[in-house]
Amino acid sequence: MKINFNRAALAEALGLLTSIVPSRTPKPILRCVKITAGEKDIRICATDLEVGINYSIAGVQIEEPGEIVLPADRLSAIVRESADEILSLEAAEGTCEIKGSDSHFTIYGHDAGQFPKVPDFEGPADMEISLSKLQAGIEQCLFATAKESTRYALNGVLWEIKGKKLTLVATDGRRLAQTRVDIAKAPDKKMSDAKIIVPAKAMLLLDKLSGSEKDIISIKLLDNQIIISCAAVVISSSLVEGNFPNYEDIIPTDYDKKLTLSTEAVLSAVRRSSLLTSEESRGIKLKIDKNSLEFSCRAPETGDAQIEMAIDFKGKPLEIGFNPQFFIDVLRVIKTPEFDLELDQPDRPGLIKSGKNFLYVLMPINLG
Repeated sequence: MKINFNRAALAEALGLLTSIVPSRTPKPILRCVKITAGEKDIRICATDLEVGINYSIAGVQIEEPGEIVLPADRLSAIVRESADEILSLEAAEGTCEIKGSDSHFTIYGHDAGQFPKVPDFEGPADMEISLSKLQAGIEQCLFATAKESTRYALNGVLWEIKGKKLTLVATDGRRLAQTRVDIAKAPDKKMSDAKIIVPAKAMLLLDKLSGSEKDIISIKLLDNQIIISCAAVVISSSLVEGNFPNYEDIIPTDYDKKLTLSTEAVLSAVRRSSLLTSEESRGIKLKIDKNSLEFSCRAPETGDAQIEMAIDFKGKPLEIGFNPQFFIDVLRVIKTPEFDLELDQPDRPGLIKSGKNFLYVLMPINLG
């Protein structure tokens, strides 16, 4: 195999591919990428056996087809540190030589036949959706997934398809984010009314894809896998097994206290009121009174803080505690200048709404 790469294009591809390469694994070949040169195109693959990427690279000159499996970290480091516009890669019998204008590297590879098969996108799509709209939806829910949980369903994002709307839901048991995204092309029968759980790792990869406002991604379900294609990239992922919580039962529908607040002002207030929180006193208190909202915290070992803002409120006074970081997380992803905060009792969750397509449920905490 002999190829001349555009270094910048190769670096961009490796940046995405290496994000799923495991740093520790009993199978050393999984720490590698597979490079396959056909007559007209180059494909680079990576997988951790749960998520896979097939990446077609442009800006290449193929002098001799072939394939090689190389350690991802070594190849990525060489490409990243090189100053050359063009890099030459030549491989034979498990040995690869990479040459620049003033450099010559020799890397020992693995048997290409031993590399796991990474699915490609074949046949028509089951559903199509705008990349930019899906990425906006991912940003508004991915942060609420559980980072580590024995309930595996919480480690992913629920995709619920109804008509031409895709609902994305994520929860870690203490908060829940729900957002709706328009589907570009009505799903076929296989995807219609489907409910699947996509791993957070695959969602993060989708969020990293670079593209334009016009880019459309194609989605296909195959057995217990989702396969997603966008331009030069195909992402495949096993779906999360298990039952996602019945999230609709968690969303309050009977609240009578509603505040319309400035997103920027509340973000500032929450950040400032949480400056003196500690390991023992992690919460902030919201005190709602007639035309006044106070954010406060009190920690015996550090001190206390109060931030006040004027509001338009005529209901009964209320005091409720929240985890400030969970509050900050949602305020960062709200796209509207204002949002609605709905409350009921101190032991019931807060409900945040932004526009018609986004809501967030935040469990209260007991501040003693």
